Amino acid sequence: MAANVMRKVSLRSLASHKIRLILTVFSVVLGTSFVAGAVIFTSTVATAFNSIFDNVAQGVAVEITAAGNEAPGVPVTIVDDLKKNEQKLGIERVAASNSGPVTLADSSGRAVQTGGAPSVGMSYLPPDEAVGEDMKFSEGRAPEKSDEIAVNSQAADKGGLKVGSRTKVVVGAGLAPPMDVTVVGLTDMPSSTGGYVGVLFDQATAAKLFSDGKYVSTVDLAARPGVSDDQLRDAVHAHLADVVARSGKTDFDQLYKVRTGEQVREDQKESIQQFLTIFRAILLAFAAIGLLVGTFIIYNTFSMIVAQRNRELALLRAIGASRENVSRSVLLEALIVGVIGGLIGLALGVAIAAGLLAYTQSQGLPSNGIQVGAAAIISAVFVGVVVTLLSAWIPARRASRIPPVEAMRESTVEPGAGSLRVRTLLAAVFGVLGVIALVIGGLGEGAGSATIVGIGALLAVIAVVLGAPAISQPVVGAFGALFQKPFGTVGKLARTNAVRNPRRTAATAFALTLGLMLVVVIGTLGWSFKGTVDSSVDKGIRADFIVTGTNNMPLPLSVVDAVKEAPGADKVVAQAYGEARYDGKDTYVTSPYGGSIGDVASINVLEGSLDLPDDGLLISSSQARDNGWKLGQTVTFTSGTGDEVATKVTGIFEDNQAIASSMVGWPTYEQLMPVAMKRIAGPVLVTAKPGVRAADLRKQLEDATAEYLTAQVQDRDQFKNSISSQIDQMMATLYALLALSLVIAVLGIVNTLALSVVERRQEIGMLRAVGMSRAQVRRTIYLESTYIAVFGALLGTVLGLAIGIPLVRTLAYWGLEGVVIPWALIGGTLVGAAVVGVIAALWPAVTAARTRPLEAITAE
Repeated sequence: MAANVMRKVSLRSLASHKIRLILTVFSVVLGTSFVAGAVIFTSTVATAFNSIFDNVAQGVAVEITAAGNEAPGVPVTIVDDLKKNEQKLGIERVAASNSGPVTLADSSGRAVQTGGAPSVGMSYLPPDEAVGEDMKFSEGRAPEKSDEIAVNSQAADKGGLKVGSRTKVVVGAGLAPPMDVTVVGLTDMPSSTGGYVGVLFDQATAAKLFSDGKYVSTVDLAARPGVSDDQLRDAVHAHLADVVARSGKTDFDQLYKVRTGEQVREDQKESIQQFLTIFRAILLAFAAIGLLVGTFIIYNTFSMIVAQRNRELALLRAIGASRENVSRSVLLEALIVGVIGGLIGLALGVAIAAGLLAYTQSQGLPSNGIQVGAAAIISAVFVGVVVTLLSAWIPARRASRIPPVEAMRESTVEPGAGSLRVRTLLAAVFGVLGVIALVIGGLGEGAGSATIVGIGALLAVIAVVLGAPAISQPVVGAFGALFQKPFGTVGKLARTNAVRNPRRTAATAFALTLGLMLVVVIGTLGWSFKGTVDSSVDKGIRADFIVTGTNNMPLPLSVVDAVKEAPGADKVVAQAYGEARYDGKDTYVTSPYGGSIGDVASINVLEGSLDLPDDGLLISSSQARDNGWKLGQTVTFTSGTGDEVATKVTGIFEDNQAIASSMVGWPTYEQLMPVAMKRIAGPVLVTAKPGVRAADLRKQLEDATAEYLTAQVQDRDQFKNSISSQIDQMMATLYALLALSLVIAVLGIVNTLALSVVERRQEIGMLRAVGMSRAQVRRTIYLESTYIAVFGALLGTVLGLAIGIPLVRTLAYWGLEGVVIPWALIGGTLVGAAVVGVIAALWPAVTAARTRPLEAITAE
């Protein structure tokens, strides 16, 4: 038969079943829209950040900074050396500056919220001393005294500040107390965007706040005429490497970075690209889930379409259509569905990206408008087409094998609905292998065991896909039997309909199975994390109150001294935070500040003592295990300046999530961390003096920390709830993304039931003819849908627990204490599945109830 004739048949088939076309297209749209949204959103944000970074270090030939984040900076001696050798190296000008984290108060005395954007204080360099573009002031002037600042105009507008405003600045590290300052100028910073806060100080004040006088944060160089940026970089690098080598320090490149201005801009772009790559991967992972669920729905839809069109396809075969013609006809319909779904998904993806962009803008991230590139268009249409064609491939093959005479029978039994023996045996094999992998993985800890659990999860999902049809008959049958008595004949009929085609029932239910499996896995992880937090606080902390920082800003050590001034405070201890290098790798170190950590925390000492001498090192058992450290062993750290500091392991304690895993004596910490870099890691723990009421101490602490802007006073329960709320927010985000698969699942049930109603039209007409009322017909469809939905939910719950429990056990390596099963979530999930079943059946049930007995019975 001519190809154009078959094309006309395919197009007319689609046009004559508009509702079926819409339902099938919609299942493609939901998955492809997230693919398009992920590509568009990340492209938009990347473009916005790239435009900002293009303005960074403009006019700077070479920039010198410390290599490590926790290093104090570039020594002043190096700055002096560069100035002495300007002629020799080809330097036109040397500009040194200091910077560090700060918190700025708004006009009401509260911290200006940044939404996660940087809040930085820095030196102001006058034009005759600066390198690069001059700082432009939209109003006022540059700061000249220690109590004067200039602020970027965007932050000033957000904080209700103007030239002449009195406000407060808190430096996020070091020992400086909060500063009362006057805004004397507003700046236009090219890189300022969103919630960014940039505060300028005069050079002397910035040096005092962000340095110990021996270091500067950044050194910018301008090149002499005729000297390229690359030439200057190479000359400066070679010169400084020789200077450092002669001083006896470690390798120069471990201490400092020497980069051209272009390299600085590219490095900053690369850092945001890494973040966006991770974010894009998360969105695409959920899009893949949606597409996987959609694949089953599309497969189910085309299988039912082929079953309903048996006679039509057989007639085509009888008048000369070949198997290839019939198969291509079905695939052509799938291609059209995929293209339409991909294009609509692209449009919806633009809307999703716009919504994400609006949210991120409210949180301080920049935007230059939606960027819809060729990649988004191609990805949406390509994914839509490929997924649809793959989903329709097996039904297309079945359609091509329809024998003309067999298919002209009155019944419309779905092709391939034969024995389930082979796939059930395969399911059993995969299931056994999956269980073995899950058990073995769950008995271990660490990344290796987690990988084994992941393999077991994959095998278990494959087993469910293959074995669900065989499982559906006894499970749905047993569940249906519970409702057979209260609903009588209607319940029995619904049960029969739900189990009559186990392949279809399983494929329809799998959409819910996959979605709810992920919900249960995430719920088990989230609840277990919260359980660990509660247990760690209850067992590990003896403090009555806990002072923490907000707005993603660190607290300076001076806040501890302020808290000690509270009359009702007894023991006040925090952990000063730092970073050093051990065995060539960055490692975190802390030191108790204000007293002994044992005064405020319950610590189980395994070896040695909690007494921490000046050169002592306390470590957790996991830290000892990971590094191979033993009691009495000498451990040598390398500071950001390249100095080696020796410590001795004087105590090993049981892992305690409430405190750091390694602590050094205060003199050692001071050697590792310059004064301007010292800051608090985690909370300030406070115990009350005997007889002091909790309410009185809270008021004293709030008064003592009020001027620190971001300090927050909490009791133990509030502290636990604040951490749990962060976990809840992350879980809510994941649940919101998983809602995509649940929406597709509902769509799948609607689609299956709607097509099933069409398939059983004569049967329904006969039931109406023998006395079944419209209400009974609707009730039958409701129950059938509920059976399928609850079956999918039960399967997803069991699968989720089978994966979630061993996965949590593997995380014990990183401190997760035990499994907490989210029974409330599971119970709500099962009830929700029943509700979903009823909702999904509303339209098909109404359609079935409107079937006219005589027309249905006499229909061709």
